[in-house]
Amino acid sequence: MDSTKNILITGCSTGIGYTTAVELKKRGYHVIATARKAEDVQRLQQQGFTAIELDLADSDSIGQAVALAVELTNGKIDALFNNGAFGQPGAVEDLSRDLLRFQFETNVFGTHELTNLIIPLMRKQGHGRIIYNSSVLGLVAMKYRGAYNASKFALEGLADTLRLELYGTNIHISLIEPGPILSDFRKNSFALYQKNIDPTHSHHKQAYQAMETRLQTEGAAVPFTLPAEAVTEKVIHALEAKRPKLRYYVTFPTYLFAYLKRILPISWLDALLGKV
Repeated sequence: MDSTKNILITGCSTGIGYTTAVELKKRGYHVIATARKAEDVQRLQQQGFTAIELDLADSDSIGQAVALAVELTNGKIDALFNNGAFGQPGAVEDLSRDLLRFQFETNVFGTHELTNLIIPLMRKQGHGRIIYNSSVLGLVAMKYRGAYNASKFALEGLADTLRLELYGTNIHISLIEPGPILSDFRKNSFALYQKNIDPTHSHHKQAYQAMETRLQTEGAAVPFTLPAEAVTEKVIHALEAKRPKLRYYVTFPTYLFAYLKRILPISWLDALLGKV
């Protein structure tokens, strides 16, 4: 009987998803690496991955990807790493309804739909690991990240509820809570900011100027930034530990704000977050 474990990972074109796919492949996992763009899928295939297209904002794409993953694994998917996501910058009052929906389609709705298609397979085989890549911004909110904050808060609510509902099924739910990680996340966010936000007519025009500088900074823009491998280490524990943790904090800011959220009055925490 083949003991190779199959894991489906979303958002593998770069960053955390790619790094995790590489490391898990080295550990002997059969990685089904997904990406939204055909050229990224082709590149991953050339590197020896089982790679398929999956656009979390498109239900048809999700359904087709799951059908292909089932075919490639004979219906045995041991783990799902919900990593694919993006961040739309902008002040809350500058976010239109459509723009907020755009953020949620990938980060929440698509991730939710994909997970719901995988759960029956895990129930049938009697085990599974579902790992969500959340954020320190799923624990606390920061200015000008309202759409992303809201999507990660929503994701955490779904994951926490799912964990309760799957209790006793041998399907384990874990949340990864990264802080600042080296990736293309800021570069992609800046492109979305340029496309969707009009700073010239915004009350927050001056603040946007500072945000533009941060988003265009090469390398680590803030202290305590870690490489993507720091997240991969937590994913491996969530996959392989007999009793995986419910939450895995990554980077000093995540540990700090998770602690401060427990001990500080909300007004004090707001004052601190307002300076970040």
